[in-house]
Amino acid sequence: MTQKPELLLASGSPFRRQLLENAGLSFRVERSTIDERAVEKTLEGSNADPETVAEVLAEAKAVEVSERFPDALVIGADQTLSLGDEVFHKPADMEGARHHLLKLSGRTHQLNSAVVLARAGEVIWRHVGVARLSMRALDPAFIGRHLASVGEKALSSVGAYQIEGEGIQLFEKIEGDTFTIVGLPLLPLLQELRVLGVIDG
Repeated sequence: MTQKPELLLASGSPFRRQLLENAGLSFRVERSTIDERAVEKTLEGSNADPETVAEVLAEAKAVEVSERFPDALVIGADQTLSLGDEVFHKPADMEGARHHLLKLSGRTHQLNSAVVLARAGEVIWRHVGVARLSMRALDPAFIGRHLASVGEKALSSVGAYQIEGEGIQLFEKIEGDTFTIVGLPLLPLLQELRVLGVIDG
């Protein structure tokens, strides 16, 4: 009987870890050491769309960790938030979070969540899930109260909100699955892990 490879998650995201734990997977976290902004800089001028940016970042994480642990199967994941042509990053502080929400208010943005599987430095599978979220028109005073309520949790996501918490109050319409929004398209990943024989099917 072939031994199943060790499964590693190349991400420090507590949300992604929780999704995999909830799904009953046996894995350990081995954070990637790549400089995400440096990787993004290599894409400047290439007209890469936000989905591609997410995929390249997820691939870089998975490959870097799989080169260090060549016998393991490594999950790399990344997410971008795009509003038209503008790509958002996690806010650096609460003022940045306020600016994010003011820009997103009354508009529809897109979350692009990429997941990649790599082994021994080679990508063996990739997928990008997309969700579209329409935010209510938010009064600036409401934004202030909301951020005061959620605190620094607002700084842990690219959109300065968590739909699994109070952030759900910011929206009027959501198209896409919760897993993609949280940052890990779980159903396609589980299906591929079954195909590879890593989990039982």
